[in-house]
Amino acid sequence: MMSVVQVSSREMLAETCIIMLLLQRCFSVDLTYHVEEEKNSGTYIGNIAADSLLMDSVALQDHGQITFNQLQQRQSERAQLFNVSKTGKLYTTEKIDAEVLCTYNTECFRIIKVAVHRADSFMQILKIKVYIEDVNDNYPVFPKESISIEFSEEHSKGVKRSLPNAIDRDVSFRNSQVSYVLEKNLNEPFTLSVTKRGFGTSELGIVLEESLDREIKDTYMLQVIAKDGGVSPRQGVLKVQISVIDVNDNPPVFSDRVYNVSIKNTHRTSVPIIILSAKDLDYGKNSQVSYHFSSKTSEGTKKQFRLDENSGEVFLRGKVSSNRISSLKLYIDATDGGNPPLSSIALVLVNIVSQQNNAPTIEINFVSRLKENVAAISEGIKVGSFIAYVNVIDNDIGLNGEVDCEITHEKFQLLNLGSNEYKIIMKKQVDREVKEFYDIQLICQDKGSPSLKTVRKFSIQVMDVNDVQPQFTKDTFKFLTYENEKPSFPVGFINATDPDLGDGGRLTYYLTGNRKKIFPFEITNNGFISTIQSLDREQQDIYEFKVFVKDNGSPSLNNTANVIVEVMDENDNAPYFTFPSVNPFNLDVHYHPQSKNDITVIRASDRDRHVNSFLKYEIVGGNNKHLFTVNPYAGVLSFSRTVY
Repeated sequence: MMSVVQVSSREMLAETCIIMLLLQRCFSVDLTYHVEEEKNSGTYIGNIAADSLLMDSVALQDHGQITFNQLQQRQSERAQLFNVSKTGKLYTTEKIDAEVLCTYNTECFRIIKVAVHRADSFMQILKIKVYIEDVNDNYPVFPKESISIEFSEEHSKGVKRSLPNAIDRDVSFRNSQVSYVLEKNLNEPFTLSVTKRGFGTSELGIVLEESLDREIKDTYMLQVIAKDGGVSPRQGVLKVQISVIDVNDNPPVFSDRVYNVSIKNTHRTSVPIIILSAKDLDYGKNSQVSYHFSSKTSEGTKKQFRLDENSGEVFLRGKVSSNRISSLKLYIDATDGGNPPLSSIALVLVNIVSQQNNAPTIEINFVSRLKENVAAISEGIKVGSFIAYVNVIDNDIGLNGEVDCEITHEKFQLLNLGSNEYKIIMKKQVDREVKEFYDIQLICQDKGSPSLKTVRKFSIQVMDVNDVQPQFTKDTFKFLTYENEKPSFPVGFINATDPDLGDGGRLTYYLTGNRKKIFPFEITNNGFISTIQSLDREQQDIYEFKVFVKDNGSPSLNNTANVIVEVMDENDNAPYFTFPSVNPFNLDVHYHPQSKNDITVIRASDRDRHVNSFLKYEIVGGNNKHLFTVNPYAGVLSFSRTVY
């Protein structure tokens, strides 16, 4: 029997109105979601049905009637980035790139519209706002990897050269915010100027902190590091080459301000009397030097000389028709190619000498003469010791015959005795091991005009004195040798050196040590150690003694070093039993089948070392019935089976 419940139409209408009001209130809620860019297609974003609380107002049995559909939008809005399932779950449809979708430093989001249906009837449209969160996936990038800029030597502090700024394509402020650091050497006079501009960009510049000098350094290599503000910051690098542009700030400089040149009145016109040289530290045209007669040079003098403006060579224009001594002054300008040009001046004193003038003659008498122009001294010679007598002869008249002399070495001194006589003495001590030969010049110059000079070259050889102790190459010499070798077996080589000459550098070696011990070794005069008898490692494996070396100088000098000889083992000892210690050996054994199989432990020893002393045990006879076995390494003798 069926029971029928009748509901009036007014009650049904009231119930329907309540449900519609509840649904209308729920469907008016907008939702907001966040998703990171660069996530794979199909990434889950959220559950619209659950997050909108819509299902809370619908009976559980009616949940299946609620469906969701994404509405089609304009192509420009890229709504196809997302997909809404029938059950209201929101997914991405492709990998999203915030830098493609959005502009710098703005909220990056997309609005999608979702229609909600119940059964076949339309109920509500939800607006879903999806924020696309930027990730730090872009490096700051400069337009170029490197750039070249220039500063001039004339630039002062504060001059700036612009640099391109780096661009980071990330859209969020933090990830695209770029900071800059200048990498340079500590003493390089540059700083980085950074001025913030709009849209995350900056105005960059290299600022000069002090004037530059191209002659000291003409090129600088710097790096500008651009780093973004991400949690794991990324960075880009701009290499900056700075070239210093030359300014004509250095005049040409002669090697001397005054040049003295003496020529004969028969000097040939094709041979230069002097070659002038001036150096300019500038670069390019600023360093190109030309030579000209200065306005200070008289016109009459200019007519007698010719100057090559490129090479600086000075020539006579013709023969000087004079038998007397004369002096002419040439003022030479060296001018560079700068704009404006810089110049410097030098004076050339040209002394034209008649054939009647004579240079001084030098005679030297050595205390100890080895050969022509070579004297000998001992390295032990004292300061002030007499070495040679010098006599200078100049038969010219007047100032032409007055002579001054000097010696050119700091170890020796020339003393004037008067009347053009001198003596050479020691000024400083000498050491033959440091230097054996000294080349010396004795220069004598008269006071004539022009002055003539004579240079006498000679050598002094330092003779050796035994003043250096022999030195071993090591404090301790370590050698390995073998036992059982025949006498005279080589052990090793001892090396000592002595820089003295002759007997002072000739060495003799001896072995020394504890007098109570007799060492089975001998050493030759050349330092070779060998055995004098066969060695037995089992008696002694380490020998320690000293080697004594002395030179054969007078007095003799000596030194000592330590020697350690280790004797290497040979397999020259047979193993011997320590248990049983008698042969034959009788052993009574009480056997029981239930007892342990071990009988006893065989012990043996070997006086050799290492692998030569490793032992292995085996039964070699009397075990025909295979009743016994022995552990090859432990020596344990055991029953190998039951006895009966």
